[in-house]
Amino acid sequence: MKVGILCAGDEELAPFLSVIKSCRVTEKAMLKFYEGQIDGVEVVVLFSGVCKVNAAIASQILIDTFGVESIINSGTAGGMNPELEIFDTVISTEVCYHDVAADILTEFHPWMKSVFFEADCELTKLSKAAVEKMKPAGKVIWGRMATGESFITEEGRQKIQDVFAPLTVDMETASIAHVCYVNGIPFIAIRCVTDTAVHSGIDHFEENCTRASVIARDITVALLKEIS
Repeated sequence: MKVGILCAGDEELAPFLSVIKSCRVTEKAMLKFYEGQIDGVEVVVLFSGVCKVNAAIASQILIDTFGVESIINSGTAGGMNPELEIFDTVISTEVCYHDVAADILTEFHPWMKSVFFEADCELTKLSKAAVEKMKPAGKVIWGRMATGESFITEEGRQKIQDVFAPLTVDMETASIAHVCYVNGIPFIAIRCVTDTAVHSGIDHFEENCTRASVIARDITVALLKEIS
C-alpha cells in the first residue's frame, strides 16, 4: 500500500524527512512531494500550506498523480475539549467543518447522510494497536475534529463546542477527509495539541509546535508499522 502523509506546515513535515529512505523529490502545483519508504511502506509526504483549499489541492494530487491508496493527516491542532492538555494527541474518528452550512454537504455534492466524514475503520483499529505498543508523550484520545478557517475567539469557541463538541480544531483536516471521501480513499488524522483554552501557548508556540509535530510523527510512524 502506498500511503500519503499530508502535513499543513513545514514544521509538521520536518520530523518526517529524517526517516524517509530512498527519498526523491517531485514538484507540482508549487508543492514538494517527498517519495520513499518508511518502515518498508511506500509513502509520499508533503506539507500543503495552511487552509482548506491548499490541503484539498495536495490531497487530490496525492491520489491522482502519486496513486496513494490512503492518506494520513499528521500535525498539530488547537485543543477544544477541556480535558485535553498541551502535547496530548487526538486521532480522528470523524471530522466536520465548523464554518460550512450543513446542507451544502447533504443537499448537494457529495450528498452525505450527515456533516461528518468518518475516519477509516481499519486505520482506526491499527492506530489503537500502534499506540498500545508505544509510550507517546501525553494522552492519546480518539474522537471528533472540526475544521474552519478562522482563529477561535472565546465567543466562537463556545459556539463550536455547542454545535459540534469537537476535541480539536484546525484549518485543514475536514477538507482532506472530504477529498478522500469523494475518491473512496481511506483517511485518518493524527493531531497533537499545541494550545488550549486554558493554555494559549502563544509565548511558546513555535517550541510547542516543534515538539507536537515530533509526537504526531512518532504516532504516524507507529501506525505505518502496523500497516506494513
